[in-house]
Amino acid sequence: MFNLYINERRIEDVTVLDLKGRIRITGRTRGLHKSIRRLVEKGKTRILLNLSQVTHMDLSGLDELVASCVTASNQGGEIKLLHLTEQMREVITTANLSALFDIYNNEYDAIASFKREVSRVAKPLPSYLTTMML
Repeated sequence: MFNLYINERRIEDVTVLDLKGRIRITGRTRGLHKSIRRLVEKGKTRILLNLSQVTHMDLSGLDELVASCVTASNQGGEIKLLHLTEQMREVITTANLSALFDIYNNEYDAIASFKREVSRVAKPLPSYLTTMML
């Protein structure tokens, strides 16, 4: 399997991209970044990449994931990863990028994590705490 196939679905306000195949620097991998750019342009900035069907990822493919993460982040969004294989974890760890990605083992927790971040952002600190910190 040399191609990367992408299936898009929505769960509440999170776009889940189910990926199948190999993530490496080919036209289709660039297609992943283009797909994410299109989502971000439409205001869909909460993106979960389901990697359970990804059979291989090389460093070039990781570059595409990082570029996609930057694209989403620049628009106030975030990309999270779901179901990494051991090989993908090794690639991310070897590249010292573990801190860049939130990684989850089940979809429910990943979707819920986007909601927690909204509640953190939506609730500013009370004014008395802000003055105490000055």
